[in-house]
Amino acid sequence: MAHARISMCLPPDINPTQAAIAYGCRALPKLNQELQSEDLLTRQKALMALCDLMHDPEHVYTAIDIGCLESLKALLKDSNDMVRIKTTEVLYIMTTHNVGREGFLEHDVILALSYLLNDPQSDCRKNLHLAFKHVAQLPSGEEPSLNTSHLFSEIKTKQKPHQ
Repeated sequence: MAHARISMCLPPDINPTQAAIAYGCRALPKLNQELQSEDLLTRQKALMALCDLMHDPEHVYTAIDIGCLESLKALLKDSNDMVRIKTTEVLYIMTTHNVGREGFLEHDVILALSYLLNDPQSDCRKNLHLAFKHVAQLPSGEEPSLNTSHLFSEIKTKQKPHQ
């Protein structure tokens, strides 16, 4: 007779960096809840899943509607580098859609992102510059991104060493 053995190791086909997400209308509310978690790994997994889901404009609309932008704005101040990088990546992907760009303007994400212009992580800065570039494609997006006095002062300090 065969004996059953229970291994303590994870099966080889399970990726620990991916979050198990719900299906249908419960996926984004659950991810938004996980973005607000105290556990670092939970926040990172939720951000990885959001990076995949935000390529669909319908998911971007739903994410804005349920308040994901406010959760993402809070994560921009996180002390963990990977959380900040993935947050800016999610925001950049959202700006590739028109509904995401309009959501940026409505929720003042531009100002929150501008505080990361001097972030030590180059990937973080790259993502926020790409997001700014996409937001500036909207006629209504040019004015707020250029009229922010904080943003102007940061750009001027960046240009001084090159002159």
